[in-house]
Amino acid sequence: MGDRDARRAELLQAAVSVIAEEGYASTSLRNVARRAGCTTGAVTYYFSSKEKLLTALVESRFDSYDAMLEAVRDDADIESLIRRWLVHSTGDPEYWPVMSQLLAHARYEPALAAIIERRYARFRKEYASILAAGQARGVVRDDIPADLLADQLSASGDGWMLMFPFERERFTPSRVDAIVESILTLLRPPAGGGRSAAAGA
Repeated sequence: MGDRDARRAELLQAAVSVIAEEGYASTSLRNVARRAGCTTGAVTYYFSSKEKLLTALVESRFDSYDAMLEAVRDDADIESLIRRWLVHSTGDPEYWPVMSQLLAHARYEPALAAIIERRYARFRKEYASILAAGQARGVVRDDIPADLLADQLSASGDGWMLMFPFERERFTPSRVDAIVESILTLLRPPAGGGRSAAAGA
């Protein structure tokens, strides 16, 4: 089973490389096989079609987000989550160029769209749960509902990542630190307390 999983992961990485370097339109099973150094038949053993390959790739991308959430869920460590997310998205030069192309083409491919909608909704729900835990501990502002904070943070992050392939020089380690701190400042309870303080007034 381990060998099968490893080979499958190699083929998905080959697909990532093809998309990043040649574009989404070039992501045929033949090109993926060429990149992986195997036959097209070897690819179809794991993925019977381009659609199956790409849906598996999208699932694997969201699996990495789930792993980040799992790592901080128990402690509701918002700073660690945001830092992991930024480093994950900007540390791999192939990550966002590939994800942005998958997102763009999902508009015309229902199978991709369905997976992205389902997994992104699950990500935001988990994100909101972690933020709500931070609110309960008094470290996250509670004058804005956690689900709205999750939506805003997701949208901000997507916007930064959209520009990352074109402005990589802006995402130096020191600037990533500054971005993390700015997000934390926005998330901290406002001076004088949030909703709970207002309710007790």
